[in-house]
Amino acid sequence: MQGTLMLARAEIKRLGRNRRYFLFTLALPVVLYLVVAKQGKSAYGVDFTAYYMVAMATFGSFSGALNGNAIRISEERKLGWIRQLRLTPLPANAYVIAKLLVSMATTIPSVVIVLLLGRFYGGVHLPAWQWIAIAAVVWLGAMIFAALAVAIGYRFQPDQVQPVAMLVYFTFTILGGIWFPLGGLLQKIGEVTPTYQAVKISTDVVGGVSVPITLVAGLVIWLAIFAGMATLAVRATAETV
Repeated sequence: MQGTLMLARAEIKRLGRNRRYFLFTLALPVVLYLVVAKQGKSAYGVDFTAYYMVAMATFGSFSGALNGNAIRISEERKLGWIRQLRLTPLPANAYVIAKLLVSMATTIPSVVIVLLLGRFYGGVHLPAWQWIAIAAVVWLGAMIFAALAVAIGYRFQPDQVQPVAMLVYFTFTILGGIWFPLGGLLQKIGEVTPTYQAVKISTDVVGGVSVPITLVAGLVIWLAIFAGMATLAVRATAETV
């Protein structure tokens, strides 16, 4: 386990030099919140500034976990980095675990900054337990998409990964109600997406209403699906990387 943690620390240091990664995880959610948060009145039963706070926190965590990881994994697989790691004493699953740990660690700043903006810029006032609950839900969402990034990165070549990742990215962003609240038919469709479920759970927490168990179960199911896809992708390419 120590070797896996050392690999994760090395990944985090290298990621600190990736400007595009932090553009999606930090800069873009912050800018969008500052520009848009005070433009509406309410959404999903809460003040618009509170809705947009959880939406942008979810946006930063999921986009960072998906876009950057999928492309890097595919490139490192093609360059033979994963094969080299398998020649070391590290456990066979060390690379994948390290990627998941890095995603979980590097999404923390994005979540914290957006929540702080919600409190001090958006004027969102919540009890301490609600802030913790929202952060935990958003963090779980990052784990879901980190698993999907592993699946995509192992399955596709570098020149194929970016369009695949962007298609998934825009689909879950729009149908998840990240950039704007959903209504009507679009909301009915979006209710099955993990991004919508994460945002809706968080707004229910903010609004002080009971969170439907179906929303929580939905996130768990998506995590299981993407983790299963990642496992299958890793096993399918075990002899070729």
